[in-house]
Amino acid sequence: MLLNIRNLKSITKLNQYLLICLTILATQIVSAQIIIEDEVSEVKAVKTDTIDRSNSRKIDGVAAVVGDYIILDSDIDNTILQLKAQGASMEGVTRCQLFGKLLEDKLYAHHAIQDSVFVSDTEIRAAVDYQLQQFLDQSGKSMDELIAFYNKADEKSFREEMFEINKSNKLASEMQKKIIADVEVTPEEVRQFFNKIPVDERPTFGTELKVLQIVIEPEVSEENKQKVIDRLNQFRTDVVENGASFRSKVVLYTDDKASVPTGGLYTLNRKKPMMVKEFREVAFTLQEGEISEPFETDYGWHIIYLEKIRGQEYDVRHILLIPDVSQSAIEAAKTKMEHVRERIVSGDISFEEAARESSDEKETRSEGGYLINPATQDYNFELTKMDPELYGQIQSLKDDEVSLVITERGRTGDIKFKIMKVTDRVDEHVAEFSRDYLKIKNLALIEKRFKAIEKWQDAKILETYIKVNGEHRDCDFSSNWLKK
Repeated sequence: MLLNIRNLKSITKLNQYLLICLTILATQIVSAQIIIEDEVSEVKAVKTDTIDRSNSRKIDGVAAVVGDYIILDSDIDNTILQLKAQGASMEGVTRCQLFGKLLEDKLYAHHAIQDSVFVSDTEIRAAVDYQLQQFLDQSGKSMDELIAFYNKADEKSFREEMFEINKSNKLASEMQKKIIADVEVTPEEVRQFFNKIPVDERPTFGTELKVLQIVIEPEVSEENKQKVIDRLNQFRTDVVENGASFRSKVVLYTDDKASVPTGGLYTLNRKKPMMVKEFREVAFTLQEGEISEPFETDYGWHIIYLEKIRGQEYDVRHILLIPDVSQSAIEAAKTKMEHVRERIVSGDISFEEAARESSDEKETRSEGGYLINPATQDYNFELTKMDPELYGQIQSLKDDEVSLVITERGRTGDIKFKIMKVTDRVDEHVAEFSRDYLKIKNLALIEKRFKAIEKWQDAKILETYIKVNGEHRDCDFSSNWLKK
């Protein structure tokens, strides 16, 4: 097998479902996974509480203990139920494989704490708020009904359990990232990796092509820009001088609707760029409790409230307002786009030259309109792995054909016009080292990362308190959980 994926044994589809399953609270909210404060006494207490002493009948036993965490039998059942609810096929998937994945996650979480991996409590609580709201919206239940449904004492205990589960999952995720953070592959390692694959087992890559686009956006009048600046200044004054809630302003007014459930919260890291450059530059100049002046990015106008600084981590909330665009500006942009297309089709100018001359999209303008594949960092897109929206826009285009003008709305409701072209189509083919170097490099990197995780796992299993109980000891694990 080319890639040895621990416990899941290269079942890619299942792994995707598990990643979803184990990070969605509904999967585990009915569980009783807790952090053990005193390893010996707490584990004994759990065992006592889960056994009916009169006849030693198992009610909900401890399936395993991993460091400071326990896994209950019911956790495995809940995982299976959630996977089935999501429509996952369980064919060929064993209970032992699912149990092995739970063991891995708890090992990561335990050592994340030992290694002082930081997870923002503010971010976790914001996620809990969002999940609770999702539960309420999707179930149609009231909070009291939800608490009763999950058999919790009150909202506070419900939230605290949600918090612990979310934090455990986040710790596991961050620990995995830390393990592979410095793993890289050299060109020689890529060559050796490729040469080790038997010729008749080399991967087949689907049809590929390059995608170009030219984007023209309607111009916003200075008057409309000033309106949003004035409004943001009013929000700022109301918070600073009148003690209004910045978070409430976010919920009521921001145009970044995706951030509404978390009250506009983002956690920035000086070493890991997130958000656009202008946003980061403003955020990192603020002091705790300070609110920025209005500033502009490609997304619109913002103000930022710096809530907390923790070393390299900055918890910020922001309000985004997008200036209104007049109908005349929209019509002018569309007319300009049609004119650019006419020039290209008539041969007056090449698509690449028109992109550099007329496109309003910074990311592709300097590239002559070529889109960069975020997965491979080159110009090639594999049709079967292309973003569905992008695929829908180019699927009917022939090589070097210029599309009709496409009207597109962004996630914040802004409107823009674009034309597209595909070129350099390559049909499905067996991997070739020179042609497919970047893809082969990515496969080699994935394998090397798995080996790094395996090495880390093997070492940490031996030095961590792990106890697997009952029938679970009969599982044929690919990791040495039983320390034999």
